[in-house]
Amino acid sequence: MSTAVDPGAWRDLKAALAETIPQARLIDDPLRTLAFGTDASFYRLIPRLVVRPHSEEELQTVLAECRARRLPVTFRAAGTSLSGQAVTDSVLIQLGQGWRGHEILDNGRAIRLQPGVIGARANALLAPFQRKIGPDPASINTCMIGGIAANNASGMCCGTAQNSYRTVRDIRVILADGALLDTADADSVAAFRHTHHELLAGLERLSAETRANEELAEKIRHKYRLKNTTGYALNSLVDFEDGIEILKHLMIGSEGTLGFISAITYDSVVDEPQKAAALAFFPDMGTTCRATTALKRSPVSAVELMDRAALRSVQDKPGMPEVLKALPEEAAALLIDVRGNDDDELAARMQAVQQMLEGIQTLEPVTFTRDAATYALYWKIRKGLFPAVGAVRETGTTVIIEDVAFPIERLDEGVLALTDVFQRHGYREAILFGHALEGNLHFVFPQGFEKPGEVERYQGLMDEVAQLVGVEYGGSLKAEHGTGRNMAPYVELEWGADAYALMWEIKALFDPENLLNPEVILSRNPTLHLENLKPMSAADPAVDKCIECGFCEPICPSKDLTLTPRQRIVIRRELARLEALGERASDDDRMRMEALWDAYAYQGIDTCAATGLCATQCPVNINTGDLVRNLRHERNLGQAGAARLLGRHFSGTTRIGRGALNMAGAARQTLGKNLMAKATGGVRRLSGDRLPQWSPALPRSAPIRVLKREAAGEPGRDKVVYFPSCATRVFGASFDDTESRSVMEITLALLKKAGFEVIVPEMIGHLCCGMPFQSKGQFEEASHKARELNRELLVATQNGRYPVLCDTSPCTLQMQAYLDERLTLTEPVSFAHDHLLPRLSVTPLKERIAVHVTCSSTRMGLSERFVALARACAQDVVVPADINCCGFAGDKGFNTPELNASALEGLADQVAGCSAGYSNSRTCEIGLSQHGGIPYRSILSLLDRASRAP
Repeated sequence: MSTAVDPGAWRDLKAALAETIPQARLIDDPLRTLAFGTDASFYRLIPRLVVRPHSEEELQTVLAECRARRLPVTFRAAGTSLSGQAVTDSVLIQLGQGWRGHEILDNGRAIRLQPGVIGARANALLAPFQRKIGPDPASINTCMIGGIAANNASGMCCGTAQNSYRTVRDIRVILADGALLDTADADSVAAFRHTHHELLAGLERLSAETRANEELAEKIRHKYRLKNTTGYALNSLVDFEDGIEILKHLMIGSEGTLGFISAITYDSVVDEPQKAAALAFFPDMGTTCRATTALKRSPVSAVELMDRAALRSVQDKPGMPEVLKALPEEAAALLIDVRGNDDDELAARMQAVQQMLEGIQTLEPVTFTRDAATYALYWKIRKGLFPAVGAVRETGTTVIIEDVAFPIERLDEGVLALTDVFQRHGYREAILFGHALEGNLHFVFPQGFEKPGEVERYQGLMDEVAQLVGVEYGGSLKAEHGTGRNMAPYVELEWGADAYALMWEIKALFDPENLLNPEVILSRNPTLHLENLKPMSAADPAVDKCIECGFCEPICPSKDLTLTPRQRIVIRRELARLEALGERASDDDRMRMEALWDAYAYQGIDTCAATGLCATQCPVNINTGDLVRNLRHERNLGQAGAARLLGRHFSGTTRIGRGALNMAGAARQTLGKNLMAKATGGVRRLSGDRLPQWSPALPRSAPIRVLKREAAGEPGRDKVVYFPSCATRVFGASFDDTESRSVMEITLALLKKAGFEVIVPEMIGHLCCGMPFQSKGQFEEASHKARELNRELLVATQNGRYPVLCDTSPCTLQMQAYLDERLTLTEPVSFAHDHLLPRLSVTPLKERIAVHVTCSSTRMGLSERFVALARACAQDVVVPADINCCGFAGDKGFNTPELNASALEGLADQVAGCSAGYSNSRTCEIGLSQHGGIPYRSILSLLDRASRAP
């Protein structure tokens, strides 16, 4: 490992790689190596160098330079791995931009994917063909194809029939020596057979020997009747005789220890559109397991088992069925999912399931539901089990989730035996659930390693679990999460000496120098699983429940620029650990802490959009923006007076803003866009980036006078209180847009057309929801502005008698969090969809338009209504993929413009050919216009253009 390497080797490696790879993608500073080196497991190793290659050629260069210096390398995709297979203290090769290519084949019957494509994105690409990829891990919205294939991840519905091993058609792989093989390319295969004859001959020899060893061959077949990811895919040696096919299938589940999968072609599977589910309760685990065995012969899509402790962990959460609280202590449940291509097929399958359960005792009649909300609730119960443990664990502990598989015919006794093991070792908080049809069970429990005796207690548990599952029951110690470091010491125990020796032979054929992810899958170290345990220091109550799963990362706007929410928390925890050392801290500790804080100011604090979108994906509902705002509060305490001055003179502040826009507009007219960009860019650089960045999309100033006109609509009609945000009171229409009206003008015109009487609050120029202050950590002034607005809106609405329309979605979300519950607070999408569409005659425009669903709209659950509103107004609507947050974040687009640029990379290509884009936040629309190459406007403009009064 790297600890035995001459430190000069790292400098030499970086210098050599810098000749072909930009320095920005060669990372060795203390902050980012720790942040990027952290995965979802409970292990910590900090890489010496993180490399982000963008192409196969760059990756081959990295492998060659590392091989020349005998430096181990580890490949990382999304880092959702749970067993320690994606951490290293050597060279970490991290996927990112450049690995997201895809190609639909055979009219959707197959799909070719690069390893950086997120699993859910692959399914979205196949959805128009009513197909999907076979693997369906619970982390599919986050994990990448590279990790899915490298771990042979399966999930709730795919079982063993549709996992990566069974559905791989072709593979493109780079081996340790840099050789590239594409099994879909006949020329590549022919060349590889010539250059790597010895490797292929070795695999074919192992296959022949294994098939000749009847006892070993039968053991392998038995093991893969179960879900099994322990060790290498030895079934490839009995399933295939040709070396290419053996190699292709050995790569599946090899966890980056045999080579790098640079592309994989999956045979897709049918995605049956009709779905139903039943939540069946049984009096005890034995009855539950007998029901599972019966259902194995029925046409079910998934059967998920949950023990009483698992159900108890979620029974008090909002929306859970009341029946959960009344279940007896011995009870257990099955979530039974049935799917079909049409209504008749679904009905027939549901009836078949009911027949299979006849004669098996249940606590309540088994009833299927097709109601989408109830169906989603049932799956919410199942998917909420892992985070439920994470949310209630003691601060400073981690959450361990392991997965085993029993032969289905012994599932009931295996469950009881496993439960007894947990009780005897003091793990009474453990919950048990899993994919029952495959005998696949997950056990989840909180675990701390800091207190004396805890490591030994954990070792005792794992030793006994391994003996019970792997030996006594002939099951799998790892059913679908990959072997990793946590089970590497137990591979021989499960498989036996002959099969284990066979695995080492396979490793030697592919990687004779043991440089690809060493110590993962195979290890001679019997205590590997007890070493390099991750500290989980308390950092801030806002984030202490984080389990570092990484589910938040795909939607974070700074993910390709600096840090993700998970990584921000990782660094804050490390800082807290160092701070807690106090006088015990060494000089190195103090220097490290100082360096981390210095780097964290930009990497962690300044480049966080703090929109809270991460909370929508977090299994324990953490909004990392809360952490960042707390840090900004601490940093900006000395600016509280300035914030108070701005807040108490807010009308003047907005007037200054409009005046600055007028000056910028005049300069633009004089200098032209190009010269203006150069001049302002130079001034910004001279200021040390303290001055805002001018943008060609910077609009005109808004005509505030329009609010002083007579109220729109006839007296006596329905009334609405219109609160234009400070952003729309400052920013008017864009210079380059044919829509010359401000958002305020559009809103007033549309409300008048729909027959509303409009009320504008008094002191409108002075009012603000407080969000500009809240986002900078100026909590006191934010609260003051919210109280002011609350008072004026109560007056204007006659204590909530009339609804309030705010024309900016993020401000509405802020208001909903801090203003009086008597107020009915709406934003453009919800108000237009629910109140304007029914009053107007709408003719969809014959245009191709784009929509951007803002972070706040997503958090308010408006995504579907947003798209529905757009489709009611235009015939062709584009919703760009993977553009979740624009990163403009109020004023970040001016003060940290690189965040906006990074978040919107690729937008222009996706909206090419659109006449315009539509959103519901004026500041977001500025950044979207600049980076999308088309004008972005308020969604109310689209409705106004497409409608007329009835």
